[in-house]
Amino acid sequence: MARRVSILGATGSIGQNTLDLIARAPDDYDVVALTGAGNIAQLAKDAIALRADVAVTAHENLLDDLRAALAGSGVEAAAGTSAITECASRPADWIMSAIVGAAGLAPGLAALEQGTTLALANKESLVCAGKLLLDTAQKYGTRILPVDSEHSAIFQALIGEDIASVERIIITASGGAFRDWPLEKLAEATLDQASSHPNWDMGQRITIDSASMFNKAMEIIETHEFFHVSPEQIEVLVHPQSMIHALVGFNDGALMAHVGPPDMRHAIGFALHHPERKHLPVERLDLAAIGTFEFRAPDEVRWPALRLARETMQAGGMTGAVFNAAKETALDGFIARQINFPQMAHVVEDTLAQMFASDGHIDATMTLDNVLQVDHLARKAAKAAIHKRAG
Repeated sequence: MARRVSILGATGSIGQNTLDLIARAPDDYDVVALTGAGNIAQLAKDAIALRADVAVTAHENLLDDLRAALAGSGVEAAAGTSAITECASRPADWIMSAIVGAAGLAPGLAALEQGTTLALANKESLVCAGKLLLDTAQKYGTRILPVDSEHSAIFQALIGEDIASVERIIITASGGAFRDWPLEKLAEATLDQASSHPNWDMGQRITIDSASMFNKAMEIIETHEFFHVSPEQIEVLVHPQSMIHALVGFNDGALMAHVGPPDMRHAIGFALHHPERKHLPVERLDLAAIGTFEFRAPDEVRWPALRLARETMQAGGMTGAVFNAAKETALDGFIARQINFPQMAHVVEDTLAQMFASDGHIDATMTLDNVLQVDHLARKAAKAAIHKRAG
């Protein structure tokens, strides 16, 4: 019997890689829903090819375009954030949560109420509302499988192990586009330069986040939330080849590493086929040809995002929602060329300081409404910080 699957964020890099795997065995899957944003042509093409029940764009003003692209296919069209959340609520056996940013939180929570399997690529959900997400999964008996390459690697290394025997978790970072740049040149970095990753083929936003190490900062918080380890147990190691995705250190001194090519289909495929391992169309590494793996300690002067992530974990409460909202807003400011590359970290730090000073918000009970309110206030504060820096 075919498995019912939905992909939230189908037109992004994670969604496209997921669809690539599904398209290789179309008879094994019944595609319920695909959601996307502005790439209507791709969304419609995939929905028609995989005979999805419904395709949804986040942009209500593009509904007519989507309907036109789907005309005669029998695929239902819908638009808007509420329609995406409704699609996440449709019965499915496996749901990929790959919407970028805090926008993925509400649909992810709706998907968890299915009580089936959620493949989680939306790291912002755990950063903004880790406790809420995990409590909801527990309430409905939903299994969450991490899809970030680092967290999939940690998850796989922990199979059959007792988390109490773990001393440390090491997540690796490529260092992004500017890992070898002189510090004094970072302020001159252009948008095009920041948007080019040396190893991974990803979307623009996550590629820039890799260069600033905000992506890794988010993953530190995600590791803390998902695996329930203390911030002190989480380390970051710069590994330019991006082939060792994470290492788990145990109390007997052993390190278990997950090694694979820099191809997101590896982590996606593990989640898609779990608990089985099935053939994946990814490169087989030739270790003799590779010869050596390179490692270096991260420089927190170059990458202040790592320090800010640790301060966020130490503060607790809904500080993660502030961190993510400020990060997303600062990234918007850089893409709009309102601030330079290093100023993104300054905006996040300014926003955290302002939100720490306001009473009640960060320490309020973690509900979806409260998280969204904190997100709204933090974005407003971050926009003010951008205006101040740009002025």
